[in-house]
Amino acid sequence: MGGPNNIKRPNGFTIVELVVVITVIGILALITNGFIIRNYRERTHYSRSISELNTMANAVSLYVAKYNAYPDDVTRDIPAGLKEFVQSDGVNANWPNAPWPGSVYDWDNWPPDSIGPQQTYQISIRFCDPGDTATCKKNFPKEPWVTSDWDSNSAVYFCISGSCRSHQSMPMNHPGYCINCGNAKDIFKG
Repeated sequence: MGGPNNIKRPNGFTIVELVVVITVIGILALITNGFIIRNYRERTHYSRSISELNTMANAVSLYVAKYNAYPDDVTRDIPAGLKEFVQSDGVNANWPNAPWPGSVYDWDNWPPDSIGPQQTYQISIRFCDPGDTATCKKNFPKEPWVTSDWDSNSAVYFCISGSCRSHQSMPMNHPGYCINCGNAKDIFKG
């Protein structure tokens, strides 16, 4: 009746074929998680920072219009007076936390000095406490503008007016990134 060529094989995959397919899927998942998702998260942090900094800059404009003065300098926080001009409770609930993990907002109101000849009003994103460069490097954005010489006084900042820079003293020693300064020639160098 049936010869050796007529042997029926069971339908389905062998265990070896299943292991190979699962291994390939696992490798693809690792690649996706390692590259695509990490880059997506960084883009999300950057986009959120631009949105929130614009919102806070608008709040500063409304604050100045109402009180005819800028808020006083606040270290590692945003002035409480700005919150009345921000419509979204979601943003208020997160202050002073900024988009990148471990980062906080910082309102800068610096007087003119030998480094910056103009009164400075800006909103900064700080990534660590001053002097804590060793442990805070993990908080720095994974962006091309973050260089190896970033330190605990480096910042991403949104210039509202004046001699904007990453840190009040020694801006050349504390590199930063201005979100809204446009061309590099427009950034205050000290």
